[in-house]
Amino acid sequence: MSTQATLWHAALSREIRVRRGVVLFGNVRDITRDPQGRRGPISVMDATVDVLKAGGYRQVILWDRVNGVQGVSAAQWRDVVSAATPAQPSQDGEAYDAGARPQRAPSGRIAADPIEFLNVVANAVKSETADAPAFVLDWTEYMFGEPNNLPAGERDWLTLLGKATRDAPLAGTAATSRPPVVVLVCNGLAVLPPALYVNNPDWATVNVPLPNREQREEAILGLGTALQVTTQVAPNTRGLTDLVDALDGLTIKDIHNIAALSGNQRGLSAESLVSLYKFGEHTSPWEQLNRDKLRTTTQTLRERVKGQDRAIEAVNKVLIRAYTGLSGLQHSRKQRTPKGVLFFVGPTGVGKTELAKSLAQFLFGDEEACIRFDMSEYNHEHADQRLVGAPPGYVGFEEGGQLTNAVKKRPFSVLLFDEIEKAHGRILDKFLQILEDGRLTDGRGETVQFADTFIVFTSNIGAAEVNRRSPNVRDEFIERVRDHFVEHLHRPELLGRIGEANIIPFDFIDNDDFLVQIARSKLTPLRLRLQEKWGIRDIKFDDEVRALTAVVSTMDHTAGGRGVLAALSERIIDPLATFLFENLASPLDADGRTLRVSQLSDGPEFGFQLVQ
Repeated sequence: MSTQATLWHAALSREIRVRRGVVLFGNVRDITRDPQGRRGPISVMDATVDVLKAGGYRQVILWDRVNGVQGVSAAQWRDVVSAATPAQPSQDGEAYDAGARPQRAPSGRIAADPIEFLNVVANAVKSETADAPAFVLDWTEYMFGEPNNLPAGERDWLTLLGKATRDAPLAGTAATSRPPVVVLVCNGLAVLPPALYVNNPDWATVNVPLPNREQREEAILGLGTALQVTTQVAPNTRGLTDLVDALDGLTIKDIHNIAALSGNQRGLSAESLVSLYKFGEHTSPWEQLNRDKLRTTTQTLRERVKGQDRAIEAVNKVLIRAYTGLSGLQHSRKQRTPKGVLFFVGPTGVGKTELAKSLAQFLFGDEEACIRFDMSEYNHEHADQRLVGAPPGYVGFEEGGQLTNAVKKRPFSVLLFDEIEKAHGRILDKFLQILEDGRLTDGRGETVQFADTFIVFTSNIGAAEVNRRSPNVRDEFIERVRDHFVEHLHRPELLGRIGEANIIPFDFIDNDDFLVQIARSKLTPLRLRLQEKWGIRDIKFDDEVRALTAVVSTMDHTAGGRGVLAALSERIIDPLATFLFENLASPLDADGRTLRVSQLSDGPEFGFQLVQ
């Protein structure tokens, strides 16, 4: 196993020699290599004990609130208590020896409540015994309540620990080379009050990280035939590389669980098996993205987005680049990053949001897979808490963040960040982490993976300044975006993560033919609504193109597609609603009939008639 596999072992070994307290946090419920190299994978707790014993601590005393004291016999615990805790008079005047009559926990281990145990720990840490013990408190995430609002009793526990480690002999002057040490084990620092370890020279924090690539690969190969998949998973194969990538963010225990699942779900590819384990779905939409489907991208997107052929072609190129593995979509060694990122820039109402929704429909088969965030709602400094959740101790902590919750609920999605230029600069720092690492930790300390998302930013940057008649209008939009990130926001690194090749300018829509096409596409939902509500079979125009041309001639052309919808509402939809209201008592009066729309003149005035 690589040297990196033992980095936290080495860090813990180093810190216990100079600190009186260590917080061991992170992936502490996983399995890891044996620090001595004598056994196979062992639990992090067993590895912690091994490191402490290798550091010279003959007695490693474990404690948690359920099992009490472990690691020593009852007689040994009495000796520790006697050495650390002098006999104290009880309330009736009789002497009380805390270690004389140890109680037994139901499991057979030695019972000790928190205050009793911490009193022993505090006194032991301050002593200079020749054979000092090490104390390991496990599951401390269940030991304390809200870190910023602790009950009085729990504050007393922390005061005991803090004072004991503060008053302990200095490491270089202690009578023994191994003064007592306390190790708190928890799954995240957020569960402990920061006052205990922040800017405290007596305490150190040691992170147990998730397994890296080499560790995941070693774990997979160590499973042998236990992993039953149709993909070839052998050294130096593409199947192994892809599987290692797909397991990013999972633990070694997760990998063993996946192997167990493979025995019950035979006939699955490695990618399908991982998808089933992570999301409860046999197949990933990304696995179904094949050459035949990609050949239809432009045709499919053009059905909904009119007048933006160049933007659609650019999106198609990004998808092909991603599919071939040249931008990290399927077969990159950085599969943890989002599958793709696009930055749509252009005037309002030209189809930026519509193209994002169409992309969600194309990739995931459902327009609802496009999760939209209006970034004008995130324009103040602390708005990032709405995205990722409030930190512990603040209102809304239990709810989590809007972005992280959405991705957890729907990992296969297009994330649409609309009008990104209106977001506060602090929000943009979150996108740096998402685009670089493909993950984000919410306020509750839970890490959310973005590896199966596709991210789209939209912006109107430069729409009011560029010359819409200029032959270089697309280059002008890109230059405006570059200036915004570099000169205005001073965040060129975010532009680098997005990539200038992924900035897609949208054309102004000045051509009435395109506006008519947009109007025709807007009639589709109207037809569906009339059929659902009134049973009207269809809408027939005497001359649809002539009628819609008359409608769009009245609109504000600078409003693009939004202007088309506004003109349709004013000239057709509102008069039609009045016609239905005045002429139909119930849906039965129109069921199965066709609505005929007649243009009354050369202008946008229309008459309506229901025919068989």
